[in-house]
Amino acid sequence: MWALMQAAPVGMPPSSSPSPSPTSASTRASADIRQHEAAVPSNTPKPENAVTVAVSSRVMFRTEREQKVFEQKGVEEYLRYQIEHENEPFAPGPAFPFVKALETVNARLRELYPQSEELFDIVLVTYNHAHVGIRLINTINHHNLFIERFCMTGGSSPIGYLKAWHTNLYLSADADKVREALAEGIAAATMFMPEKLTEVSESQLRVAFDGDAVLFSDESERIFKAHGLDKFFEHERDNEDTLLDHGPLKGFLEALGKLQKKFYAKGQRLDCPIRTYLVTARSAASSGIRALKTLRAWGLEIDEALFLAGAPKGPMLEKIRPHIYFDDQMFHVEGAAEMGTVAAHVPYGIAQKHNPKQKSSVGK
Repeated sequence: MWALMQAAPVGMPPSSSPSPSPTSASTRASADIRQHEAAVPSNTPKPENAVTVAVSSRVMFRTEREQKVFEQKGVEEYLRYQIEHENEPFAPGPAFPFVKALETVNARLRELYPQSEELFDIVLVTYNHAHVGIRLINTINHHNLFIERFCMTGGSSPIGYLKAWHTNLYLSADADKVREALAEGIAAATMFMPEKLTEVSESQLRVAFDGDAVLFSDESERIFKAHGLDKFFEHERDNEDTLLDHGPLKGFLEALGKLQKKFYAKGQRLDCPIRTYLVTARSAASSGIRALKTLRAWGLEIDEALFLAGAPKGPMLEKIRPHIYFDDQMFHVEGAAEMGTVAAHVPYGIAQKHNPKQKSSVGK
């Protein structure tokens, strides 16, 4: 159906940081990286002004072959393999179309606001040692990507760096690091590689969100899990005018909305290259109004809202064709992946304590 990308980082166990070998490769890598740093364009935005998206190299590119070398032959053989193949670019991974769409939005923003630093800023995050960066840089250049910021941690956790970069979203194959980022207040999700991929727009970034435990807190989901469907509906009716608390990805939706408004200000609402979607298993009449009132009170605009009343999300997502869909329940992530949608799991809230394949998700 779809493959979960292993949590272990490519070629570098979290607790290790081997010395680069051979020395000539290490020296060459350091020189290449210094040269790359010296060539940073003047229009690279400052992190505090940008919408920073940190992407693991393992979701940005396909690295399964290299991972097998590491697992079967060890670190030293893996390092030699990377050096021998450093001129061979990695193939695109599940986050690749999303990042390309971010760059498309940046190009449009630069046309309208040439001096503005309110842009998407992409950081490539990897556990690898710096000398593996040569192949990553070659791959980025091969695919004509604009990624100037690297975070090569040599086996250390990247979370502290993400906070220093004011990261708005972190995408990784490592579920443990995603949970660590969420615990630090960083919007984060675990990405997966579907067996098939639906073609997505090359001119418009499309981002789809689940509601409870993603944009909103898991308050309503907790009522449903503890007391059942009737109490859930009763709770929503009684609290119709009470705003839901924020969820882990509210801030990322706010960042998208801020950039959308820059296009609206130039009269491009109908031609905006960013489009957002709420795809929820809530029903519109009985529990949807509270979600919409909360978004309105937050000053956030969702372009499209789909209240599915428990119907499968996969077919709707196939029609939307988002570059990424965020959900806190693996059941919905799997359903989306079966239809070819790149779905990301947000391991947050009460649903993580229940069977991830459960089909009851009314509060979603």
